[in-house]
Amino acid sequence: MMVEHEETAVAGGKVSNEVVVLEGVKDLTTSIVNFEELMLGHVSSLGLPREEVLIGVQERVQVLSNLQGAISELPAEYRANSMYLSKFALAVSAGLFDAALNYLWDETISELRRRIVDYDLSYFFDLAISDPEKRKDLQDPEDLAKITDDELIRAAATVGFISAVGQRQLDVVRFMRNHASAAHPNQHELKPFQLLGYVQTCIAEVILLPESQTMVDTSRLLRNVREEKVTRTDAAGYESLFAALRFEQVTALANGLFGIYSRPDSTTSARDNIRLLVPYLWPHIPEKTRATFGVKYMRFKANLDVQQASLAREFLETVGGASYLPTEVRVAEIAVLVDRLLGAHEAYDNFYNEPPIAKQIQDYIGDQEVPAGVRERYVAVLVDVFLGRRTGIGQNAKPVYQQLLDKLTPEEAALALLEVSGPNLAGTLSFKFPQGQLTELMAILQPKLVGEPSHALWRAIDKFTGPAESMMLESRIKRRRDNLMAFLN
Repeated sequence: MMVEHEETAVAGGKVSNEVVVLEGVKDLTTSIVNFEELMLGHVSSLGLPREEVLIGVQERVQVLSNLQGAISELPAEYRANSMYLSKFALAVSAGLFDAALNYLWDETISELRRRIVDYDLSYFFDLAISDPEKRKDLQDPEDLAKITDDELIRAAATVGFISAVGQRQLDVVRFMRNHASAAHPNQHELKPFQLLGYVQTCIAEVILLPESQTMVDTSRLLRNVREEKVTRTDAAGYESLFAALRFEQVTALANGLFGIYSRPDSTTSARDNIRLLVPYLWPHIPEKTRATFGVKYMRFKANLDVQQASLAREFLETVGGASYLPTEVRVAEIAVLVDRLLGAHEAYDNFYNEPPIAKQIQDYIGDQEVPAGVRERYVAVLVDVFLGRRTGIGQNAKPVYQQLLDKLTPEEAALALLEVSGPNLAGTLSFKFPQGQLTELMAILQPKLVGEPSHALWRAIDKFTGPAESMMLESRIKRRRDNLMAFLN
């Protein structure tokens, strides 16, 4: 152990501060043991339990002695302001791995929010929130706190703040944080090197992940739309950028431009710019994304947002897209109910709150085809709620979900396969109960599939013997997913 002396000037003289530097495992162990005995003795004196409250000293030392290596890539200036990482280290030293994981997650989300604000906050809100009513309340950096961690991560991955692999890894960390954190008496599930792995994941996949050239170009485009005058020549020059965008990037940019155009406080100049740009982007926008603009139009109408509804229709008419305006209010109602169902599923008392919403959806679906504008979202949420949570599934809701799954068309069954083998449900599938539900789901989907791409992905998933949460990383499954997505698009 080494003790450094520093003098701090104060009113009336100087105070000597001792800075204790622990040089090895022995120093760490001794200091932790001494602290633990002192605090547990105090806990006992209060008549509180002291057994099985803290993680063992050896496990704490393993994390602390390897922490320097885990954070070695972080620049010194970043470390100097990382309050949550300091709290993480102190929670580890106290034997509270559950609290430490909470602090690590807080550091990750805090940094992700900072990067979003620096990039384009309004664009991010347009991607993260599909509900126009909720979107109205999101304007400032402080409003990022109103977005759930799940919404934040999914939208951040769409923009490019997180890689596809990083999204899967962070989803697992999020689930561990939710189910083995200070909110639940399960801290024994967290192992030293597992915790260190989470540190490295959060650093590599969020804090230090650089912006891609596409992100830079997209940010510049959005800034020009809002602040500059785009000429016809400028607009034509963006055609090569649009052609090079990946599927999810095209969807994100299209939603961003639609959001700017339909927002009442956008300038006339910004809308003029978008009318010049969007004809070059439109050929690359997937059909299901085009259809969502019609859904948003109907939701504006349903919410009596007359100006936004008018602007949404104007956007579609700019590219001859009036055919994507829904002819029935049904589509807007399904969209609202699907969002409500997912919200109930992720909240407390989900077993009680899910069934009535599920039955409402069943009424709106009836024997009709699911409208294209909500089809992908509907299938994704239906798969999510059918897999259930770690603790199970509501018995009154499950029969409804089974009946809705039985009505899936071949295309919708293929979408369900893509959802279950993708990154969004990796965290869910790390638990035993959803894994059992996956087996049931696969049996329901098999007879519905049409075409070799769908059957090939089903077989690849069925033959996969690794951890269910890692299936999207298996090369054969990734190839089958790519083939099926190309087939559907």
